[in-house]
Order: sequence, then structure tokens, then C-alpha cells
Amino acid sequence: MNQLLCIGDPSQNVMAESKGSLIAKSVSKHAGRAKEKFLQNLGKVDRTEDEIFNEHLQNFSKQQNSANKLQKEFNNYIRCVRAVQVASKSLMDTLNEMYETQWVGHDHMCTDSNNLDMLWSDYTHKLADQVLIPLNTYQAQFAETRKKIDKRNRKLVDYDSQRHSNQLANNNGVAGGAGKKKDEAKMMKAKEQFDEVKRKFDLINTELHDELPALYNSRVLFLITNLQPYFAAEQLFHSESSKVFSEMESIVDKLATDYQHQSKMLNYFYKTPSNNIANNQSPSQSPVSPISMNGATTDNLPPGVLYRVVATYKYDAEDTDELSFEKGEIISVVPYDDPETQEEGWLIGIKDNTGEKKMFPANFTRPL
Repeated sequence: MNQLLCIGDPSQNVMAESKGSLIAKSVSKHAGRAKEKFLQNLGKVDRTEDEIFNEHLQNFSKQQNSANKLQKEFNNYIRCVRAVQVASKSLMDTLNEMYETQWVGHDHMCTDSNNLDMLWSDYTHKLADQVLIPLNTYQAQFAETRKKIDKRNRKLVDYDSQRHSNQLANNNGVAGGAGKKKDEAKMMKAKEQFDEVKRKFDLINTELHDELPALYNSRVLFLITNLQPYFAAEQLFHSESSKVFSEMESIVDKLATDYQHQSKMLNYFYKTPSNNIANNQSPSQSPVSPISMNGATTDNLPPGVLYRVVATYKYDAEDTDELSFEKGEIISVVPYDDPETQEEGWLIGIKDNTGEKKMFPANFTRPL
């Protein structure tokens, strides 16, 4: 069958022989390098040492490890940021569902929620585009350089092996007698092989002596160009999102003010004072409309006092800006500091016995 193959397709036979030759050559190289390393480890032969290259290699390894760690941490950070973005949107959507349409600032609340989600999207895009992509490019170069270092190490083993073979040939040539011409031929061949191996090693060794320190020095510029956009993206996101949250806080503050005002109005119109009556006395009817100065004595009053009233029922303050008083206490009614803040059914008064100046419900008193 082999003869038929040879006769029928000579090119395949040549290719097979060529491939087999390459495999055999590769196996021979691996075996030679393994033998050389074995002898070096046993101390039988010396090995070439390059302290400057070893220092470059140490710096390269440290730089590569740092780049790998930074890439890993940034990938994890961006994943977490994206997860928080999803959680933030879900939270804002739920809050918008709860924030009823008739409440103050409803439309602004929805707008702010959308703006916040846009800020998150812009932030994550900048982290991926301006930080992670350059970092990936920076990190990828180490793999190629590592391949060249490994190749240089193999060439170094070949260099040491051929150097030892050349030395051995020279030593045998010097000691040779009748076979001097034959020894000279071996010496010449050993020298040619050594020169070729040395040329290949010197070429890649010189390249790495230039490339490794340049690569190590590039770490400074990389950090500058990588950290600047990262910190800028962080600063912009937190600054703009802070403004959005500040606006949301203002909306809720307005809602709280409206709610407080409505609660006071409800207290005025619907509260039954019978729960606060002293001496088991009951009012003849529900709280009356707010009283005015009609029927009140205005003579001989202190400056600033409009008129005076007496408490007809006990009142317990429901807020810090309200007066508490017992039935029978005298209160001097004074004008509001800001007429715009006057609330219907509520007066500003000063208790005679304590001097406290606060709001109180008019329908719990009567004019003197």
C-alpha cells in the first residue's frame, strides 16, 4: 500500500517525510533542552546568568500581577454598579407607583426618577468605555511579552547547550593527535552552530532588554490616563445624582407641609372637644366657627395685644408650634408675624401665666 501511495501521489509522500522530519527535530530540541536543564540543576554544567534581565523580569512579573488584579477588580466593580442600577430603577418604579397623582410634585418625581436612571446608564457606559477597555488593552500586552520571555528562555538553554558543545569540541581538538583534521572539522561545525544559536539568542535578548524597562515605565502613564476618566465619571455621577435626590427631597418636604396643613384643618373642622373637657362639662354643640374680635374688650390692653380670650376647654398641643392650655387659662391674642402664614380657625396667643407664644384653635376659647 505504501508503494502505491508513493507511485500514485509523490507530493503526499514528500509532505509526510517533511512533517516527520520536523517532528523529529522538535523532539530532539526538547530532549536536548531537558538534558541541558538537568545537567545545570545538578551543577554539572554552568548556566548563563543575567542580573539586569532578572531585575527586568521581576519588575515585569510584578507589573503583570498588578494589571491582572486591577482588571479583575474593575470587572467586579462594574458588575456591581450595573446591579445597583437595576435595583435603583426597580425601587424608583415602585415609589412612583405609590406616589399618588394628586400629591404635590407627582410629575416632577417621575421626571427625577427617569433622570436618575439616565445618570446610572451614562455612568456605567463611561466606566466600560473609558476605563475598562483601555485597561483590557493594557493587560493584553503582557501575554505577548510573556511568550517572548519564554522563547528567550528556550533560546538561552540552546545557547548554553551549544556553548558547552563548542567548548567540548575545542578541548578534544587541542588534545587530538592523528585525527587532527577530523577534529578541526568538528570544531568548525560546532563553532558555526554555536554562532547561529548565539545570534538568535542575542536578537531576542536585546529586544527584551529594551522592551521590558519601557513597558515597566509605561505603568505611570497608564495609571494617569486610566484613573483620570474613572475619577471624573465617579465625581460627575455622584454630583448630578445628588442634585436629583435633593430635588426629590424638596418634593417630599412640600408633601409633608401640605399634609401637615391639611391635618390641622381637619383637626379644626372635625375634632370634638368633649374628649378634653374638665369637670365633666359638655359643650352644647360642636366647635363653633373661628371667633373674631367682635364682642371682645380692647381697652387698656398691652401694646401689640389685639384682645384677650379665656379657654373654654382643655387643649393638648399636637405639634411643637401649638399652645397647650387648661380650661379657664387666659390668653392674649396677638397678630401673626407673617399674615401670609395665617391659617383659618387658628390664632396666635401668649399665655398669661407662662408667656408662651404659639398657635391655638380659636374654637376652644371665647373672648373676654
